[in-house]
Amino acid sequence: MSEPNDVVLVEDRGAVRILTMNRPAARNALSGDLIVALYAALVAADAAEPVRAVVLTGADPAFCAGVDLKQAAAEGEAYFRRHRDSPVIEQTGLMRTPIVGAVNGAAFTGGLELALGCDFLVASERAVFADTHTRVGVRPGGGMTARLPSLVGMGRARRMSLTGEVLDAAEAARIGLVTEVVAHGRLLDRAVELATAAAEPPADVVADVKRMYVEGSGAPVLAALATETAIARSGRTDIAALDERRRAVMARNRAQL
Repeated sequence: MSEPNDVVLVEDRGAVRILTMNRPAARNALSGDLIVALYAALVAADAAEPVRAVVLTGADPAFCAGVDLKQAAAEGEAYFRRHRDSPVIEQTGLMRTPIVGAVNGAAFTGGLELALGCDFLVASERAVFADTHTRVGVRPGGGMTARLPSLVGMGRARRMSLTGEVLDAAEAARIGLVTEVVAHGRLLDRAVELATAAAEPPADVVADVKRMYVEGSGAPVLAALATETAIARSGRTDIAALDERRRAVMARNRAQL
């Protein structure tokens, strides 16, 4: 269904659609092209009747590094406008179709937000997680402060956001960020197994159960999302400092791995 050079690879295995972010040299950072293509692919999967579940992953070695800070520094506001026009990070949390995140490597910042919108996460032993929004000088706007505390608790969420610490897969499983850690070569097959199980019941029942979670126990998350969005949009990003901060964060992350 896809060409090897597409920024999003699409593969169907029965009723499960696999979407793979495919900018491996850039650690699947969200370039303008990837933002638009992945948003369209998620919306299309959600609307396709034969697709009963989705698996989201990245081309090795990373899941998603988040905002493409090189492009953001070069393009300024035009880059962030793409996020508003094609809200790809928010879309994972809006899916009626079950969506499983298969985290194969680094899920940092906006990439972690992308993962947090999935119904649940399965991680490779190589997966690592971090929220470096504050370190790069960008306010979270894709659900970090709303969804992360509901999984790992308020204290650990604040610690991650304020310090930018990097967690390995074992620690992510221990604190409830991911539901399972598997061998790297087994990750995609395991995610598809779980997605296939989610695809088997009646689609309307599954969609309603998801809605119950979102609008019931997840109601505080909805309110927190609105607050996060409002504060993020009221702030100003120092575009000129992005590239320097990107380099500093990359060096700091490497030191923690």
